[in-house]
Amino acid sequence: MEIMDGMSLDLEQVNKEKLKSVFPECFSEDKLDIDKLLSLCGEYISNDFEKYKFEWKGKAESLQLAQRRSTGTLRPRKDESVNFDETENIYIKGDNLEVLKLLQTSYYRQVKMIYIDPPYNTGNDFVYEDDFADPLARYKEVTEQTTKSNPETMGRFHTNWLNMMYPRLRLAANLLRDDGVIFISIDDNEVTNLRKVCDEVFGEENFYTQIIVQSNKRGQTYKQISKTHEYMLVYTKHTETEFNELEKSDDNNDLNLLDKIGHFNIREIRNRNPKFGRHNRPNLFYPIYVNPNITDENGFCPVSLEKSDIFCIEVLPYNSQGQESCWRWGQNKLIDNNSDDTMTSNVVAKIKADGNYNIYEKYRKTTYKPKTIWDDVSVITEKGTVELGELGLSAYFDFPKPLELIKKTIQIGSNENDIILDFFSGSATTAHAIMQLNAEDGGNRKFICVQLPAVLDEDKAKDGYSTICDVGMERIRRAGRKIIEEQDTQLKLGEEEKRPLDIGFKVFELDTSNLKTWDGSPVDDQSQFEIIDRMNEMLDRVKADRSDLDMVYEIMLKTGIPLTYRIDEVDIQGKTAYSIGDDCLLLICLAENITPEIVDEMCDYAPAKLVLGKSSFNDATSMSNAHYICQDKDIELKLV
Repeated sequence: MEIMDGMSLDLEQVNKEKLKSVFPECFSEDKLDIDKLLSLCGEYISNDFEKYKFEWKGKAESLQLAQRRSTGTLRPRKDESVNFDETENIYIKGDNLEVLKLLQTSYYRQVKMIYIDPPYNTGNDFVYEDDFADPLARYKEVTEQTTKSNPETMGRFHTNWLNMMYPRLRLAANLLRDDGVIFISIDDNEVTNLRKVCDEVFGEENFYTQIIVQSNKRGQTYKQISKTHEYMLVYTKHTETEFNELEKSDDNNDLNLLDKIGHFNIREIRNRNPKFGRHNRPNLFYPIYVNPNITDENGFCPVSLEKSDIFCIEVLPYNSQGQESCWRWGQNKLIDNNSDDTMTSNVVAKIKADGNYNIYEKYRKTTYKPKTIWDDVSVITEKGTVELGELGLSAYFDFPKPLELIKKTIQIGSNENDIILDFFSGSATTAHAIMQLNAEDGGNRKFICVQLPAVLDEDKAKDGYSTICDVGMERIRRAGRKIIEEQDTQLKLGEEEKRPLDIGFKVFELDTSNLKTWDGSPVDDQSQFEIIDRMNEMLDRVKADRSDLDMVYEIMLKTGIPLTYRIDEVDIQGKTAYSIGDDCLLLICLAENITPEIVDEMCDYAPAKLVLGKSSFNDATSMSNAHYICQDKDIELKLV
């Protein structure tokens, strides 16, 4: 019978158990022998301290901070939510470091894509200085004051930023699926340091690309050069991760030729890379024969691999200088794609101006691979301001990211049923983009957005909004209503009906655990009654100002159940219990005066786990009987 301690996942113990399962010989008395581990991996200890590594002051402490267990919880805020009981979207108000710790158990390797737009460290950005001793106390302090900047004159300019980013990226990496991907917006101030940190966290081999995003057209003053761009770093969890191609729009669709199959265009089958030719790809150097007597309406001739009286013109893969190159296709692939009828064949020939022939493949793709320069007008920052203005919220954010920028990353990095995380949510563009994209393609992507409820500047705190979270949540509400209105209009015009769109979101707020902790502060010799009072106070472990629902969600969070699972109230002999999940994956009851007979009936509901309060039992005998009843029925019993 396990007693919950109110702590988040012990990452250090999880990592140790992983190592033990693979390298048990590297542990002695539960201590890791790092020298033995390195030697088993072919890394032998030397006295060479001049090794390439990225270091800064506070790095070790920030790593320890990332792995230190959190004593916090996420409390539901139904009054701020939209469609709380039905939605699968989540908005969390809190310091993202503690929130990422709390999400480890329920969302470990569950997130397909992360997008973040962290502070760029320009000297004016807020950079949260973590408290290594008590992060939750520091969080409480920060939420009661205005945000602080990180000026370059501070001396620890880059260090402060790195100490903020490093532990958060370490925790975020744990949440990514094996095929997961992270997109990070950044500019020149910290792009170099961010690359180094991400190389360490995700692995240098998992760096995918660095996208250049044109953030404005006019440019900002930057010495004597007008600065018009930012960057987006892309890292994967594993090198085998695949990305989606983008759909071509009507104005960039180049399939302007037509045959019996449909629209197509052509590309040459000859390999134009000068590094490849007959000398190193001899199997791709072979003759293709053309029948010049048949020409269709597009000017194409049929081809064959066999020479005959009809297929009489030989074509070899030579470049324009007459040098040997090679084909991109082997002979088997060419045979599979070829037909005597040019109107159905995917391989054709066409005469050139000099009388020779080129061999082409027909391609019919309506998608394209995105390039590393994004310079269309829809991704500039001004567009993001206009979009917020359409919702009446442009006065609250200076440089919001545009919808199309985030939609593009979502289309590339995720699929229609995936979870997408943004733990620097800011103006909530990510949440808006996900709802908009779901409306357009019928997808069911879910978001988890996390934002520190930093106090707005005095000139922006108006209309009842006092924190960034207030504005971000209002943006999601207004955007959801606007999307539904537009969708209804389209349906009236004859659009096909799509699945119901989820425009809701559950709001949670970071707080200390709902479970009481023992006050271990010293007392005077004359204060023995204070010790007794403290002991009596601990008889009921749940804090007096916390509701059953607060406790239910903390149990879900710390037993590995996603926060979006269905919760149903169940009456069992007059006691209120909470069934979690469609098949009652977990049954929770915090009521008093629980008898063995009630526990026995509860076991009929709970196929896997039962969670009860320690104070729910009148005596130790009832608690022991509950333990044996659950044991006999092979149901795990936990106490809080």
